[in-house]
Amino acid sequence: MSDTKKFKGVNTICTHVGQVKDEQFGSSVSPIFPGTSYEYIDKEIDRYPRYSSTPNQEFLSKKISALEQTEHAIILGSGMAAISTSLLSFLGSGDHIVVQNDIYGGTRNLIEKQFTRYKIEYSFTKGIGIEEFEKEIKSNTKAIFIETPSNPLLKIVDIKKIAELSKSHGLISFIDNTFATPLIQRPHNLGIDVVMHSATKYFGGHSDICAGAVAASTEHINKIWSLSKNMGGSLSDYTTWLLERSMKTLSVRFFTQQKNAMKLSQVLQENKNIDRVYYPGLTGHENHDIAKKQMDGFGAVISFELNKKFNPKLFLKSLKMISPTMSFAGVESTMLSPSKTSHYLLRKEDRINQGIVDNLIRFSVGIEDIEDINYDIEQAFNNCK
Repeated sequence: MSDTKKFKGVNTICTHVGQVKDEQFGSSVSPIFPGTSYEYIDKEIDRYPRYSSTPNQEFLSKKISALEQTEHAIILGSGMAAISTSLLSFLGSGDHIVVQNDIYGGTRNLIEKQFTRYKIEYSFTKGIGIEEFEKEIKSNTKAIFIETPSNPLLKIVDIKKIAELSKSHGLISFIDNTFATPLIQRPHNLGIDVVMHSATKYFGGHSDICAGAVAASTEHINKIWSLSKNMGGSLSDYTTWLLERSMKTLSVRFFTQQKNAMKLSQVLQENKNIDRVYYPGLTGHENHDIAKKQMDGFGAVISFELNKKFNPKLFLKSLKMISPTMSFAGVESTMLSPSKTSHYLLRKEDRINQGIVDNLIRFSVGIEDIEDINYDIEQAFNNCK
């Protein structure tokens, strides 16, 4: 395996770090080690799939930690496995966590439906300013959780200020970094303790992998790993191998998608059929200045509100190239209604309070040519009137 300290460029890290060397045949790709039983006598590592320590799992974690610039990382079976295992590793009965109000619906559902069972208290912020987080801190608060850019309205939280606030109160800080990826945002360098990903999204990038990842210090990862062995949220070695293969093209895919998103956000802003566009790269975005300060780009997801004369379902069904499918971050462009998918489990009043209205569309921009993407959007408007 390549020395992670030797390589600095993200393209090089994506391509070379975390590859398992084929000692037998010298292949240019990692071999797959699907075994569930390994020698243990006089071995430094107890290899077992549920321990996330098979050769493919171990080496892929090195690629992720190199990208996030952390000491260590761990691969798990899904983004929610990464989030739930991480949070429950540090929270127990009687503890309290401050949570950003604008987060992925699955994460919010976990907190609202399951934390009460474990007698873990939580408070959702009223906004995303640092003062909104500080006022929710109590004597039994143990952690702060943020997601930036947020799903689906792409709100931007000041990461460095959250990290400083957490440290001043002796709290563990968590971030969901899925939308940004470590290519344009490295929260650990800004002081965040635990960085989580749905690796299903940009890390996989082809809409065919379900996985999760956590990056942090060795001390914190060891604590998460200890619980993960009992929770059982491991990833198969074939999927691990496929994820490592996919991550080789992460930067090529993502930067193409981001370039498209920046151009399309400006086009959509001028579209008379759209009432509002959410994209942190637009100067009119309420958190644009914070995004510029802490990100090396603005991501590849845009959200927009259709004019109310359009039926969101008919608009999505009128698309011919862009897929009206769940999830995001594949190489193909996709759109969905958050109120019907990612945030469906939330109470309607909670969705509305967050700004997730029924005519909101989340647009995951792909690698297709801009002209073709824009043409498909225009013909959908023309055909759903």
